[in-house]
Amino acid sequence: MPKNNSREKTKLHPRNKHRERYDFTSLITSYPELSEFVALNKYGDESIDFFNPKAVKALNKALLMHFYHLKNWDVPDGYLCPPIPGRADYIHYIADLLGNNNFGKTPTGPQVKGYDIGVGANCVYPIIGQHEYGWSFIGSDIDKTAFYNAKSMIGFNANLKNHIDIRHQVHAKDFFYGVLQKEEVIDFSMSNPPFHASQKEAQSEAVRKLKNLTNQSVKTPTLNFGGQPNELWYEGGEVKFITAMIRESKKFATSCFWFSSLVSKQSHLKPIYDTLKKVEAIEVKTIPMGQGNKTSRIVAWTFLTPKAQKIWKENRWK
Repeated sequence: MPKNNSREKTKLHPRNKHRERYDFTSLITSYPELSEFVALNKYGDESIDFFNPKAVKALNKALLMHFYHLKNWDVPDGYLCPPIPGRADYIHYIADLLGNNNFGKTPTGPQVKGYDIGVGANCVYPIIGQHEYGWSFIGSDIDKTAFYNAKSMIGFNANLKNHIDIRHQVHAKDFFYGVLQKEEVIDFSMSNPPFHASQKEAQSEAVRKLKNLTNQSVKTPTLNFGGQPNELWYEGGEVKFITAMIRESKKFATSCFWFSSLVSKQSHLKPIYDTLKKVEAIEVKTIPMGQGNKTSRIVAWTFLTPKAQKIWKENRWK
């Protein structure tokens, strides 16, 4: 009999549905195709081979079907297939951020609108946010394949229709221009920037991680979570991506309550804080996150004064 190890992942957000170890029996009930990838690991627990991209995709599909009631979800081969628990964490911390400006109560319902910059073919953030809090979303991407795939998935899931609007970002260097319409208002924006500054850097990091995990030499790593060039690297890296986004966000100061981004490295915070000071952000918050041995954080900023924040809450979060 396989062990049923119920160790809780305490670093995840308290409302995260994925704090318990995966219940593969239930997941397979929701998505039977997952069963071919499940086996006992060296500890006697049911698991999958996380180095196998097909197994990772099957697990993600099962999680989204089981916990978020999707009927259909898929990503094209080679596109980012992100770990669901970490994506859910970002959504829940955004909910807390909004709740802090609403007497501790998270605003829910479709009148609360988020914007996912770089929604990807997977569309995971809007899927989770819509299910957990009833929010509506805009999702943008520069990649046409990702754009069409995300758009088609929404069409296949009745619970997502009329709640998620996928838009193609034509200009690769823009974040809000070309997507947000004139006078359009959003309650928050979110972004998971490319970590690396080049393809070479991304591959070197993948080799290092695989070597540490397997104790074997790896020359050409398979990216188990996939990823297209624009998903994995950006010229100038994460800092340049986020600081450029911050500068552009200033132009949309009254169109969004909270702007936000994931920041992968602690060392990247100083140039980000410096840029936020230059653009005169009214308030900046740094929210720590943790999944397993990995630590990350969300940086959020607003240009709204306390008075403007109060008016925003009264008009939109009734």
